Amino acid sequence: MSVRQSLLAILDQGPCYGYQLRAEFDRRTGSTWPLNVGQIYNTLERLECDGFVERGDADDQGHVYWRITPGGSAEVASWLGSPVVREQATRDELAIKLALAATLPGVDAGAVIQAQRVASLSHLRSLQRAKHAGADPGNPEELARSLVVDSLIFAAEAEVRWLDHTEQRLLSHPRHAMGLELATERPRRGRPVRSGADPQPRRARQP
Repeated sequence: MSVRQSLLAILDQGPCYGYQLRAEFDRRTGSTWPLNVGQIYNTLERLECDGFVERGDADDQGHVYWRITPGGSAEVASWLGSPVVREQATRDELAIKLALAATLPGVDAGAVIQAQRVASLSHLRSLQRAKHAGADPGNPEELARSLVVDSLIFAAEAEVRWLDHTEQRLLSHPRHAMGLELATERPRRGRPVRSGADPQPRRARQP
C-alpha cells in the first residue's frame, strides 16, 4: 500500500492537517488500513523535501495545513493512471515456509498445511462476517470498506485453494524422495549464479 500517493491524492482535494488526513484516509478505505499520526507526518515531511507538498500557516487551534503543489498533483495523476506493479520476487512467508517444510527431512509438510488451512479458513469466515456487518450499499464510506474487504476475501479464498493444490502436489510424490539433506559441497563466497543464466566471462589480463 502506498501511503505516500494516498495522502497526496487526498491533499489534491484540498489542504488538510495531519489528523484530518488520517480521518480522511480512514473514511475512504473503510478503516481497514489504520495509519498512525507519526507515520503521516513523516510521510508529509518526505513529500515536502520532494517538492510535492508545502506547509501553510497554522489555524487558531494550532493545526498546520498542508497543501499540494503542481508537482504533487502531477504525481497523483500519474499514480492513478498507472497500474500497480506486483513484486516479482517471492517473499511470501507462507510460500517460503511450505517450500522448506516440503524439503526438510523429518518434517510433516501435510501437518503444516493442515494447521495453516484451519487458520486461513477461520480468517476467511471472519472477513465474510465483516463484509455483511452493517452493509449499506448507499453509503460511500461503507462502499469503500466493502471494496477493500472484498479484495481480502478473494485473497483468502485464493490462499485456501493454493493450500489444497500444494497438498495434492505433495501427495503425488513419495515422501522419502522429497527430503533434501544438507549439501556436502561447500558454497563459494559471493552471490550465487542465477539458475539458467550464463556467468559473465572474465576479461583476460593484459600482459
